[in-house]
Amino acid sequence: MTTESFRILDEKSLIEYIKATPSLASKLGNEVENLKIKEVGDGNLNFVYIVISPSGSIVIKQAIPYVRCIGESWPMTKERSYFEATALKRQHGLSPKHVPEVYHFDRAMSVIGMRYIEPPHIILRKGLIAGVEYPLLAEHMAEFMANTLFYTSLLYLTTTQHKNAVAEFCANVELCRLTEQVVFSDPYKVSEFNRWTSPYLDSDAEAVRNDKALKLEVAELKSKFCEKTQALIHGDLHTGSVMVTHESTQVIDPEFAFYGPMGFDVGAFIGNLFLAYFAQDGHADQGNDRKAYKAWIIDMVAETWNLFYKKFTSLWDIHKEGPGEAYLHEIYNDVELWELVKQKYMVDLFHDSLGFAAAKMIRRIVGVAHVEDLESITDPAKRADCERRALDFSKNLMKKHRTFNTITDVISTAL
Repeated sequence: MTTESFRILDEKSLIEYIKATPSLASKLGNEVENLKIKEVGDGNLNFVYIVISPSGSIVIKQAIPYVRCIGESWPMTKERSYFEATALKRQHGLSPKHVPEVYHFDRAMSVIGMRYIEPPHIILRKGLIAGVEYPLLAEHMAEFMANTLFYTSLLYLTTTQHKNAVAEFCANVELCRLTEQVVFSDPYKVSEFNRWTSPYLDSDAEAVRNDKALKLEVAELKSKFCEKTQALIHGDLHTGSVMVTHESTQVIDPEFAFYGPMGFDVGAFIGNLFLAYFAQDGHADQGNDRKAYKAWIIDMVAETWNLFYKKFTSLWDIHKEGPGEAYLHEIYNDVELWELVKQKYMVDLFHDSLGFAAAKMIRRIVGVAHVEDLESITDPAKRADCERRALDFSKNLMKKHRTFNTITDVISTAL
């Protein structure tokens, strides 16, 4: 379907849109007269519809020209849907078990039609709040990150391929600028959009704004985010962008995708696991003190990094004589040198991941958009106590992120 002008779809107009779009109607068995439609967009930016017919199901996602959770006073380009659809297709190709298939994309209408990730899948963040263990989570997330990051980097691509890919995604400017603002700028200054659990964290928020050492570190992280075109990153890989069951893990919502530092994705996921860890005491009750679950989350942090390291370096070893032009085999074919190259690369990636994890945590406590893990703690004093411990941990992590040698060392500062 080609649409000459943009309009925001509602349930009624969405039915007509589907009827006029064969690639969508066919996924519903062309039974489009008695569709069940539910709007489920609980995020900050878009409308998301689940569409079910007697013969099939799809998800329709539409980007609108402003930040949904703020309103029309905060304009936002609809073009983000192009980058999301493109990233979904690329990432599905690289990690098909963990990324939903795209059936349809309409650039003029900013509409993506894709696979419906059916129940019992739920958003990972909600599962973490409920205290559910997912035995394959670390394995699956490590596989997704290793595949999508390695195969879009110069470790696998030629410089020509890499530059062309960077050029394609560098136009996702507004979403990158939004990240620059809410992650690397607003929490460290007075901003009308910042909020925190007041009055409990008033002095803590002020301390962040006055912390010179913290500001030096976040400036360096912002520079890396803006300048380091390492790989195609998801750009918003928190626990609200992952859907899970005990057997399945699906990564969604890559509208912030661009060529950036790998550590931003790895750090975002690990940082959100730490946020879930610090929130657990706020969800404890007489029947469940959450101590065992906190230990499971910590295990997930360690397993995620360790498995990612193993899978990523394994891909690198397999393709060391491949097309990638970062480390030409003719130059780095000495065994000792090859191990030194990998060691330095992975240490740098580890430190980047820790720094970005800290930045993502801080912004969720004293910035504009918070996380349900903490927000759902109804007692404000108890919530503030959990948030303060998370904030203290993340401030220390940001200042010292280059000093850690192992993920175990990092975890020891959180316990």
